[in-house]
Amino acid sequence: MKSAVETLNPTRVRLTVEVPFEELKDSLDAAYKKINQQVTVKGFRKGKIPARVIDQRFGRGAVLEEAVNDALPKFYTEAVNEAELNVLGQPEVDITELKDNETLNFTAEVDVRPAIEIPDYSGIEVEVDAIEVSDEDVDKAVEELRERFASTSPVERAAEDGDVVTIDLEAKVEGEVLEDGVASGVSYTIGSGELLEGIDEAVKGLEAGGEATFTSELKGGSAAGKESEVTVKVTQVAKRELPELDDDFAQLASEFDTLDELKADSRKRLENMKQYDQATQAQERVLEKLLELVEVPVPEKLLADEIQTRTHNLEHHQLGQMGLDLDKYLEIQGKSREEFDAETKEQAEKGIKTQFVLDELVNKEKLNVNQEELTEHLMRRAQSSGMSPDQFAQAVVEGGQVPMLVGEVARGKALAVVVEAATVKDTNGEVVDLEDEDEAEVAAAEGEQTEAAAPAEEKTEA
Repeated sequence: MKSAVETLNPTRVRLTVEVPFEELKDSLDAAYKKINQQVTVKGFRKGKIPARVIDQRFGRGAVLEEAVNDALPKFYTEAVNEAELNVLGQPEVDITELKDNETLNFTAEVDVRPAIEIPDYSGIEVEVDAIEVSDEDVDKAVEELRERFASTSPVERAAEDGDVVTIDLEAKVEGEVLEDGVASGVSYTIGSGELLEGIDEAVKGLEAGGEATFTSELKGGSAAGKESEVTVKVTQVAKRELPELDDDFAQLASEFDTLDELKADSRKRLENMKQYDQATQAQERVLEKLLELVEVPVPEKLLADEIQTRTHNLEHHQLGQMGLDLDKYLEIQGKSREEFDAETKEQAEKGIKTQFVLDELVNKEKLNVNQEELTEHLMRRAQSSGMSPDQFAQAVVEGGQVPMLVGEVARGKALAVVVEAATVKDTNGEVVDLEDEDEAEVAAAEGEQTEAAAPAEEKTEA
């Protein structure tokens, strides 16, 4: 087999391949064997039909077609490996010549990773937000924790802002009650904004047994986005009571004995979370600077596929779960379809460029991923997906996505190399030390888990 490579542009090549006919022998034998199993000829046992009979009855052309279809992937792969190409996607193959007992010639056009020259990135400088935690920030965090430990007790009066009301709802569209538009015993905190627009005004001033009707646009369900006439009936009004901010509260809501200790811990957690946010900001801004330094051509088909994938995932997964379609989403966002398409293209292009550049850095810096790093990444991905590590690992293996995870870890290490070489200063002009980034991430995650574990409401008093 002979092959040659022609560069069509920085991201696409054409392979020209010439295959001597004798190299098709194995595929021809396989073709005769396959046809033998599929046809019957009177006078011959199945699978024992001579090749000359198959040629006479079904045509030599059918055999050649089967043999070429079998052989092309193998010869294409050999040509790619011989040329040391890093191909992307499937090739467009064209058989240019096929002469029985003489030769098979074909061409294959395919996208390839562009050659990227990584410049000296040690001079990159970025600015990030300074880590500043005010007394107001601490007070807000403690107040949010206090809100989680609020108790409720029924009252015999009209509902007010901040009260927790138990309500029954019925939604009608064009006079018809929706099948999924009826709900009973719903608990709602007035002023939280967690239900329908207009419900606060409707329930305020109502006592238990009171009823009101209002018009609102439905956020989800079978009639999402439509104007609905909603009837709300209050079955109970309860007053929320916050615990006193004292040492007893600190002991109730945390492992600390005093309120001062709780506040000090809240300050530390906020600092850790801001430190993690600062490190993330540094990574994002260093990456932006790095991409500005590198010329990265993007394959047109790869870009089109990525745009299609992103749009499909948004439409059929994210929006679908919220009961929205793309048009409604764009209306809520205040964007035109043209603006959405332009943004999606920009994001897809940046994503592809980022992957190309970081992959090149992985090769340049000879970065490897060990089992411990892969396991830690898998654990984080499992946590963010809401699956157990075992479930996530099984899904990854069954989906053949282990190489994808390895690539993610390797690209993360490549970006860390660039960030380490860059100069990062905060808005106060101080050089930022990002060595404790991992510890900050762990501490921030622990803080989030601690807060998430707090009850939304203490038990309701009878």
